[in-house]
Amino acid sequence: MLLLHPGNVVSVDALVEAVWNGRPPATARTQVAICIAALRKRFKAEGCDDEVILTTHPGYVLALDHHYLDVTEFDQLVADAQDAVRRQCPADAAALYEEALGLWQGPALAGVAGTQVEDEIQRLEELRLATYDSFVEVQLELGHHREIIPGLVSVVRDHPLRERSRHALMLAQYRVGRRAEAMETFREGWEQSVEGLGLEPGPELQELHTAILQDDPGLVTPATTVPKAPSAERRMPMELPADVPDFVGRGPQLAALGRLVSDDEDAHTPLSVGLVTGPAGAGKSGLAIHWAHRVAERFPDGLLFADLGPQQEHQEPPTADAVLGRFLSSLGVPATEIPSVPAERVALYRSVLAGRRVLIVLDNAQTFEQIRSLIPGGSRCCVLVTSRGELEQLLIRHGAVRIGVDALPVQEAVSLLGRVIGAARVDDARQDAVQLVELCDRLPLTIRVAAARLAAKPHWPIGYLVSRLTPEQSRLDELSVAGTQMRSAFALSYRALSPDAALLYRRLGLLEAPDFAAWVGAALLDRDLAGTEKLIDQLIAAQLLAVAGFDGTGEPRYRFRTLSRLYAKELAHQQESVRDRRAALSRAFDGWRALAEHARRAERCAPDPLAQGTVPGGPADAALYGRLARHPSNWLRAERQALISVIDQAARHGMDRVSEALATLMLDRPEACVTGVRPPQAPAA
Repeated sequence: MLLLHPGNVVSVDALVEAVWNGRPPATARTQVAICIAALRKRFKAEGCDDEVILTTHPGYVLALDHHYLDVTEFDQLVADAQDAVRRQCPADAAALYEEALGLWQGPALAGVAGTQVEDEIQRLEELRLATYDSFVEVQLELGHHREIIPGLVSVVRDHPLRERSRHALMLAQYRVGRRAEAMETFREGWEQSVEGLGLEPGPELQELHTAILQDDPGLVTPATTVPKAPSAERRMPMELPADVPDFVGRGPQLAALGRLVSDDEDAHTPLSVGLVTGPAGAGKSGLAIHWAHRVAERFPDGLLFADLGPQQEHQEPPTADAVLGRFLSSLGVPATEIPSVPAERVALYRSVLAGRRVLIVLDNAQTFEQIRSLIPGGSRCCVLVTSRGELEQLLIRHGAVRIGVDALPVQEAVSLLGRVIGAARVDDARQDAVQLVELCDRLPLTIRVAAARLAAKPHWPIGYLVSRLTPEQSRLDELSVAGTQMRSAFALSYRALSPDAALLYRRLGLLEAPDFAAWVGAALLDRDLAGTEKLIDQLIAAQLLAVAGFDGTGEPRYRFRTLSRLYAKELAHQQESVRDRRAALSRAFDGWRALAEHARRAERCAPDPLAQGTVPGGPADAALYGRLARHPSNWLRAERQALISVIDQAARHGMDRVSEALATLMLDRPEACVTGVRPPQAPAA
């Protein structure tokens, strides 16, 4: 009910009426309030920071600020399409209608009952069919008769008494030379109308039937309706960069990308969009370009490519308007005919691509806004986007298929190294080769950099480069050669962070623990846990931090890829004072000590007057202590490696109190704890 009235207050009485159809229980208003609370909790759990459902007398309102609702988007697209029809821009109208219809993933409000909802279901379905009929009309005007026949056959089969759809199907069949099928379509409609309703078909359908029998010249597409073609020759751009040499692995990702291309090139399918995401150096661009070369022959009208990332450090990325201008030129539009107004440039781009089968690769996209206008309206095209961000709007609005890439498996990483420097050289020192790719985080970019160094110095044993990469303070320098700067790759993601997220990234880089929970970040910042978790989400979205799993208390744990941590550590040493760094580490180490002490006490069932989160130096989140108390041994197992690293790191920083306390706790063996039963006594010697 709230979704059906976005932005408007829906009273509690109206909600009660809709849910119980006039026969509400005595607790109806209370149940509505409980449902609203549950919905709000669900929205929060899904990451909606703003309130989605507001309480406004005499009920509630669904606030659409910063949120996307398919019905409102559909209405706006249809209105824009109707405006394009009035402006006599059928190609633009067709693209807008197609985008609107693409929002439908099945019947509206499927599975929801209730009189008011069912009435709305019928209204929305009628609106969808009317929009489809309008889409078909402009497609007929554009001469796309063959493309619309499969969809029309389905609509006429499901809605046999819908004469507007049957009229369009007959006309399309006639115009592609299928005159007999057009007559059969009329005959079937006549029988169903007469037998089902006792009525002859309407005058428009009968007039079309007569015109087809007479081969009326007026049935041919009028020349005035053909869209204006560019004055230059139709070009077939081939803009892909060279394929990646020695491409290795990525079988599942290539299989997922293969599903973007339909086997039936004449089928009327939605626009195919793929999104390749992953951290810096994971080979997103290489995967996209390699796949594009593999399927190039499936796109006879050309291949467009744009690198949307900044070409140099501190340089702004190219704008969508600039890329549109270049794409239009590549597609054969003379410079003098490329509009200067952005909206007109987008409309021309979509018009030129209408009916063409083009693959568009958009590499290193920064935001959805940067690529919004580069996505065509025609369904025969395919768009492949690479980005370090998640670009949720691309998934929501265009149903993009998300393909994640990360580090290569060890064997594939070693294989990549061998393809560059020679398999024999790797076989002679396989253990060193495994260690080398691990030092490179098993990322294709860094492995290629290391392999290039070895290829340029054939006298170097693999183990020698391993020895140069082993010291953390010099690893980023060793992996920055021939214009390939790993720091620059990380810097691009780092600059997009908010100031607080950037601070958290730097301070997390000071830790040597293999993984950690969110409370550690809160301790490093000396802030609350809830706010810190939102900052961690930013780091994950920027591919600077990864989820490592969950500990025994159900809390998520996070980890760095080694090179990302080294970059964060460098920034911390450059931008923060020794005092601030030491204070941050001290808070985190004290937190580990306090929680470990609490866990040991809980294992023994010892009374703990500080169990409500008031342990000196420990996290202030009481719920954390409660979860830990329920599963103390699980928590200690999950934190074992982190605690060992803290002991070592604290000792090296002169924090002996924390180091010694944790060492004692780690060596301490807890006694058995069974409520009401004393631990068994050891037998006398």
